[in-house]
Amino acid sequence: MDYIVDLLKILLPAAAVLYGMYLVVVSFISKEREKMLVELKTQNSKTILPVRLQAGERLCLLLERITPNNLVRRSNAGGISANELHGILLHEVREEFNHNFSQQVYFSDETWEAVKRAVEEVTTIINLSRQTLGEEASGLELAKAIFTQSLERKNDALAFALKKVKSEIQIYF
Repeated sequence: MDYIVDLLKILLPAAAVLYGMYLVVVSFISKEREKMLVELKTQNSKTILPVRLQAGERLCLLLERITPNNLVRRSNAGGISANELHGILLHEVREEFNHNFSQQVYFSDETWEAVKRAVEEVTTIINLSRQTLGEEASGLELAKAIFTQSLERKNDALAFALKKVKSEIQIYF
């Protein structure tokens, strides 16, 4: 019996010391892992943040460029028919959108959907404006119809999309 008591006197403190060492090692490894993750995130943000900001700039530029007023002013060569201007405007909107299509990777689904809705609204404004005019209408008449249609709709989808892009960029600051 004395042998068991002597053995317990040795084993219990040794077990306590081993358990204490185990907790210290686990805590140390956990803190080192957290430190490495923070370091990795810091390095990641140094690389990704500029790319995300550039993507935000490009989407803002896209939305500004396809605003009906800017689009018509930039594309109206004067002396062209409404059909020609209609084709040019639709081509410009599609090209701008296709050129910036890859930017969706850097934004949430909600923000990208807002951008797509804005592009669709601009396309709708152009198409509705063209439908209100006769076959022999001039490009100037189409431009006026687009301005009128744009004022009636107040470009809510464009403003909303721009607001979503800006608010998502603000997260990183």
